Amino acid sequence: MHYKLGIFFLFVFICSFSHYSFAQNLTGKVVTDTLTEPLPYTIVYWINSSVGTTSDSSGTFNIPITNITDKRLIINLLGYVSDTILITDQTNIRIQLHADPTVSEIIIRGKETNTYGTASINQAELQKSSCCDLAGCFETQATVQPMTTNIITNSKELRILGLSGVYNQVLIDGMPLIQGLSYTYGISSIPGTLVENIYIAKGANSVLQGFESISGSINVILKQPDKTKKLFLNAYMNSFMEKHLNANYSKRWNKWSTLGSFHMVQPAKDFDRDKDTFLDIPKLTRYMLYNKWKYSDEDSLGWSTMIGLRYLHEQRVGGQVNFDVSQKGSSTVYGQTVAIDQPELYTKTGYRFTENKKITLIASSFYQNQDSYFGAIHYKAQQYNAYGNVQYELRWKKKHQLKTGISIRYMHRREQIDFTAGDVIGRTYAGTYLKNEIIPGVFAENVFKWRGDKIAWIVGMRLDHHNTYGFFFTPRTQFKYDFTRTTTMRLSAGTGWRTINIFSENINLFASSRDIVITEKLNPEQAFNWGINLSQDITGENFKGIVSLDFYQTRFSNQIFPDYDSDPQKAFIRNYTGTSISNGFQVEGNFTFYKRFTAKLAYTFLDVFRMEQGEKFILPFNARNKVMGSFSYMPVTKAWHADVNVHWFGEQRLPNTSSNPVEYQRPKKSDPYTIISAQFTKTWKTVELYGGCENIFDFRQLRPILGWQDPFGPYFDSSFAWGPTRGREFYLGIRFMID
Repeated sequence: MHYKLGIFFLFVFICSFSHYSFAQNLTGKVVTDTLTEPLPYTIVYWINSSVGTTSDSSGTFNIPITNITDKRLIINLLGYVSDTILITDQTNIRIQLHADPTVSEIIIRGKETNTYGTASINQAELQKSSCCDLAGCFETQATVQPMTTNIITNSKELRILGLSGVYNQVLIDGMPLIQGLSYTYGISSIPGTLVENIYIAKGANSVLQGFESISGSINVILKQPDKTKKLFLNAYMNSFMEKHLNANYSKRWNKWSTLGSFHMVQPAKDFDRDKDTFLDIPKLTRYMLYNKWKYSDEDSLGWSTMIGLRYLHEQRVGGQVNFDVSQKGSSTVYGQTVAIDQPELYTKTGYRFTENKKITLIASSFYQNQDSYFGAIHYKAQQYNAYGNVQYELRWKKKHQLKTGISIRYMHRREQIDFTAGDVIGRTYAGTYLKNEIIPGVFAENVFKWRGDKIAWIVGMRLDHHNTYGFFFTPRTQFKYDFTRTTTMRLSAGTGWRTINIFSENINLFASSRDIVITEKLNPEQAFNWGINLSQDITGENFKGIVSLDFYQTRFSNQIFPDYDSDPQKAFIRNYTGTSISNGFQVEGNFTFYKRFTAKLAYTFLDVFRMEQGEKFILPFNARNKVMGSFSYMPVTKAWHADVNVHWFGEQRLPNTSSNPVEYQRPKKSDPYTIISAQFTKTWKTVELYGGCENIFDFRQLRPILGWQDPFGPYFDSSFAWGPTRGREFYLGIRFMID
């Protein structure tokens, strides 16, 4: 059956190509910066003329070009940044409008244009907090929770629906560049100042980029050379004396544009407020160089290309206060060091034959070399990743958009684990671990829209072949129905699968004295996800808002997670084929008053558990109840704005330590806690000055390291992070911009 499906997809892909013809008149289509959603009722007119028109319900327009001498086309829509495009020899054009960063997100999230149900974080949202790196860009939303996985090196993951970050797919410019070895520290290596937009989707979504997005996807769009500031500088320092410097420079000529970026982080000073002999924050040193080239616009006829290059060098040093990096691997002074070197290259190159036909090549590759010490554990790893995707896009019968193609993924990783001073506590997992993956696949996805945009149905499926585990079929579907112009329902369902990367994705296991015990051959994880969302627009005099409710369930047929409970000195890794479920409910309201004050409120309930012998076990490190609030005020002059973010986390179950000696035991549950942060920003023509305070009331998880008295003993564990450990943090920054 799988072979027949594969042949069918390949036949569809080949047969979809047909002869093309060019339109005779200047026609066009206006879309969002996601490149998928049309923008109806957009005003389009020639500069210095009275000739103009408005796009229809599908975003399409037709405008006379005869006798027009100044061929600059102006495109204008409330809630989006106006654009001016010089028309040369084009007869058909697609125009991409970006959300206006001065307008609240809720004003621009028209449901009639959001087929996929994707939430976005635009520039206005990103500037409501310090947002030094990607992990810090989610302060104003409730869907994604940044979670610390290792206190000593401050590694983080991004959780959706209460599930580990490995179950969501993080894309950079639509490319799978954060995988395997890059998972642990990759989300922190992207500076927030380089991010243009972030698109978040819960549950099963598009099959175009792969098969792994079980709980959701996060697509990070970096700044576009032809759309960003000519010069952007940012300098930042916090009360721990950690310093950040960012510099972006762009240049445009003809159809070419380029963006160069430099990012630097210098380490904080030594702080040990709870007197456990361990640093409260690691010493981080980072240098990043980035360059993006762009030719033409991917929605214009003919060729277009985007090429991105990045090089990252990073070092993290943490551990006991008297530890020095020259002592790495020591068995007398405990320290953790991580050194990373990573070059990467990616491209998206396409040719648009007509308004309705296009072929695109997407390719990416990166190499990561990582050399780490966790006390007397030496972990050295190298990973090569390559990805290719050829897609053909066909719009047919005005109601359908078909994307079909083939993809291939290659990964080679070598991990070497050694104990530098022997292992007196009997750990058994030292050795060399190799992994080679070759995964070709075929896919097709069709978007059907009926009655304008009132009904939308997306059906996607892919067939992949893993060189070890064989064929996997991944079907997914999404359905949207507008009951009224203000009330929308969305349904989604689909499967996902992934192969396990024990050490690279669970680096916190090295940050303890636990023995890692792999009890059997580990099969790919597989899951089914379904969800429903209801949203309602609310409008009144000087008031706009959106209220949404959603429920998502993820049911695993095979899940692999470290078992911390059976034995506090061990972490058992095995296939779990029993009942393992994540239920996630969220209600959220976004409101704007008098176009000056915005408020976002959300409540999230998570029930993440597994059944064993008829008994329900709640998985650890998950707050079942969460509340988020984000409040902003900006006067009409836009000369300044003030922002406050509030996060409340309910109690979390902690791993069982009852068999440890009393001094090395921890409570069964964590304490609830609240984090409040505030920022004030003053804006001039080319300068912005911002300052704020995170964790105003200084809540800290006191002495979070278990067994800190004897870090080389059998009870040491620094992975017990359930709350903040840095405490109150003041910061000050300045931005300088030239258009």
